[in-house]
Amino acid sequence: MKPPLPTSNSDGETHPPVATLAHVALRFGATKALDDITLDIPTGRAVALIGPDGVGKSSLFSLISGARRVQKGEVDVLGGSMKDSRHRAAVCPRIAYMPQGLGKNLYPTLSVSENLDFFARLFGHGKVERERRIHELTEATGLGPFLTRPAGKLSGGMKQKLGLCCALIHDPDLLLLDEPTTGVDPLSRRQFWELIDQIRADRPTMSVVVATAYMEEAARFDWLVAMDGGHVLATGTADELLEKTGTQTLEAAFIALLPEEKQAGYQPVVIPPQSQEDGGAPAIEAEGLTMRFGSFTAVDHVSFRIPRGEIFGFLGSNGCGKTTTMKMLTGLLAPSEGKAFLFGEEVDPRDLTTRERVGYMSQAFSLYTELSVRQNLELHARLFRVPEADIPARIREMVERFDLAEILDDFPDSLPLGHRQRLSLAVAMIHKPEMLILDEPTSGVDLVARDAFWRMIVELSRRDGVTIFISTHFMNEAARCDRISLMHAGKVLVTDKPKDLVEKRGAASLEDAFISYLEEAGADEEQAPNKTALISQDPATEMRPPRRFFDLRRMASYSRRESQEVRRDPIRLTLAIVGSVILMFIMGYGISLDVEDLSFAVLDRDQTGLSRDYAFNIAGSRYFIEKPPITSYEDLDQRMRAGEIGLAIEIPPGFARDVARGDNVEIGAWIDGAMPTRAETIKGYVQGMHTQWLLAKAKETGRSTGLASLVDLETRFRYNPDVKSIVAMVPAVIPILLMLIPAMLAALSVVREKELGSIVNFYVTPTTKLEFLLGKQIPYIVLGWLSFLLLTALAVTVFAVPFKGSFLALATAAFLYVCSATALGLFMSTFMKSQIASIFGVAILTILPAVNFSGLTDPVSALEGIGRLVGEIYPTAHFLTIARGTFSKSLGFSELSGAFLPLALATPVLLAATALLLKKQER
Repeated sequence: MKPPLPTSNSDGETHPPVATLAHVALRFGATKALDDITLDIPTGRAVALIGPDGVGKSSLFSLISGARRVQKGEVDVLGGSMKDSRHRAAVCPRIAYMPQGLGKNLYPTLSVSENLDFFARLFGHGKVERERRIHELTEATGLGPFLTRPAGKLSGGMKQKLGLCCALIHDPDLLLLDEPTTGVDPLSRRQFWELIDQIRADRPTMSVVVATAYMEEAARFDWLVAMDGGHVLATGTADELLEKTGTQTLEAAFIALLPEEKQAGYQPVVIPPQSQEDGGAPAIEAEGLTMRFGSFTAVDHVSFRIPRGEIFGFLGSNGCGKTTTMKMLTGLLAPSEGKAFLFGEEVDPRDLTTRERVGYMSQAFSLYTELSVRQNLELHARLFRVPEADIPARIREMVERFDLAEILDDFPDSLPLGHRQRLSLAVAMIHKPEMLILDEPTSGVDLVARDAFWRMIVELSRRDGVTIFISTHFMNEAARCDRISLMHAGKVLVTDKPKDLVEKRGAASLEDAFISYLEEAGADEEQAPNKTALISQDPATEMRPPRRFFDLRRMASYSRRESQEVRRDPIRLTLAIVGSVILMFIMGYGISLDVEDLSFAVLDRDQTGLSRDYAFNIAGSRYFIEKPPITSYEDLDQRMRAGEIGLAIEIPPGFARDVARGDNVEIGAWIDGAMPTRAETIKGYVQGMHTQWLLAKAKETGRSTGLASLVDLETRFRYNPDVKSIVAMVPAVIPILLMLIPAMLAALSVVREKELGSIVNFYVTPTTKLEFLLGKQIPYIVLGWLSFLLLTALAVTVFAVPFKGSFLALATAAFLYVCSATALGLFMSTFMKSQIASIFGVAILTILPAVNFSGLTDPVSALEGIGRLVGEIYPTAHFLTIARGTFSKSLGFSELSGAFLPLALATPVLLAATALLLKKQER
């Protein structure tokens, strides 16, 4: 490994690199993300990693920040190895990491101030210091007026500013920003970089490392790292890269640095002049288009005309109404006011033929990844009603035109971004639309593939006369359009040719002209930063050093944030409160072993008074309801199949005669055996009533006087005198629900963060595993215990189940049980990566053992093998013992002490196992 390269900063002193990577490699399965990277990142400089999506920039950032485990090589950051967990814990308060994606490290339901407060608590700031820093950061970034606005309702630029504030809340020495301006309009981008410049002026020793795909942004940085295919192509200043490649722009320099095979066939984009012929009616015409959502006006009287074959660029600030306008123009959304015309015909949202004349390519890849390239083309041809006979020829045409022959049998997931882009365009063109709508089509695509895509667009426009309607944030792409429209706050500011817009504003570039129009419209006043210090340190309120093992403040921060999210999430809150109640009614009334009001009928082949007396004996019981007599075996079979009867009694001919003689008599009892347990219960009832009838008749004839006086058996039932299953089932349903719902909620709370990406906050902050787990668990313990109180009240009042024992014992057991249930949910979350999988996994792991092995219907002592083992260790079995004991048997702590110990041990055992399996880094 080569020695670290020392760097000289603005203070004149020489410092070692802020980060050193030596022979670093990283794989995701068969995909090689980084390949033998050796790199020194200078201290106190603004460094940019340049290149499109998928070249390894994000992977490199995750290793430097400590969010991902180092697989191969050495990564040293701030003077120590990131393989060393102790070093990572020590330096993570000195590193700030803002991951790729608009607001990915934010919590959408939390307000601006609540997000900032959460991060400030994680890094140990006290109340006074938190308030001071939040005030300074929000005032400096222009977020002050929006403190109470949820992060999910901020514009893209404001989300990025809030993410930056959250990253700066703890005065980091190393700031990592992964594509912070992707998908953000030029004005917001400029304001963001002005903030970065201000930060560097306030903290000149802080190192700033940024990943970006915008070459015009990269030119402003002190030092550049060009990357492609997991390799470093070159490093140096912008001037050094230009000199090395002999080019005039960074974009051209980057292309020149690419391997020869990726440069092969590259040609610059040439835009031929548009034909001046009058194509008749315009492709698109808007007259005063307006869209209101309640009191909010998303689009305000927009008007323009787009002739056929034109490449029309649609640009604007984030949230300005571009997407809504596009939906109204294509018939996907009915306008509140105004009209839209497509090829001279007024757009009718209910007319699907209008949409068939339009091809649409969304920014996100939206094709079917489980289908091959060929199958995707075939499917979309049929969806757009291409005649069956024309489909093969149409597919051949698209394959040849978009160069897809070599990947026809491949699946989209395995394709590079450039190939996916060509496939998306081919799918959009499969039905030969007259207009093509492209929403940010080149986001994240490398420069060579981006220019190749534009050559296809130009060909479609100039050769085939297809009208191109494109939205983009790349100004060099906007300059290629025949005309562009600039939009802000629902209004079109101006529509003209790109070069004419630049000339009218006297600007140096199209981006400057765009920003000038937005500033004139007042866009800069909405979120302009203030020229105040961003991260000044108050000596009187120094940040206390974070504790490494356990910190109550960090744990409380996660608990507080989780509680806030639950309160504002109607689905989770409903599941936590109402879900248990609904399931209580379903299971309390639905799970019953009682055999009452059972329908039966008699096939009486004797038709005597004695045979009718036998049937009356059964019909007189509260357990049975007699139906019309059965006429034949066919009638018996048909009625039992239809569920009309569950029991059929067959009385043979000569029944009365044989009884009078004392001969053996066989009576048939046909029982529906679809439910074996119920059938056995019915069998017992029938045998009991049969014996009772025989004894009664024997006494009437004087044949059993001696026997009756010798044996007199009377049955009494304790705890449940009426032998009603609801008295046993309702107390048993409570443990099932208190295991299912809290476990599911706890698991979802962690898996949801994995899906959204906010789990990175756990990876890169001082939060320990135990703080994270307990912080997540506490809100659901509270909700679970409140649910227990509600379910118990329902059992006593609605279901009329008497409560006879110690409520304190039951409540204590419920608390321990809910703790174990939530701990089990957290344990499951370590294995799951999606919320759907988590729901299924938790449901299986809770319902099956709780119902089958915990004594719900059969005692645990009656089980054998693995079932017995599960019943002995599963918490539900022990809480079920306590629930039934306190409800029905008047038991308390002393009688149930044996069941409390397993409950008390379950939570620490499960939490310890979860902490061992939970990773503080991605793998």
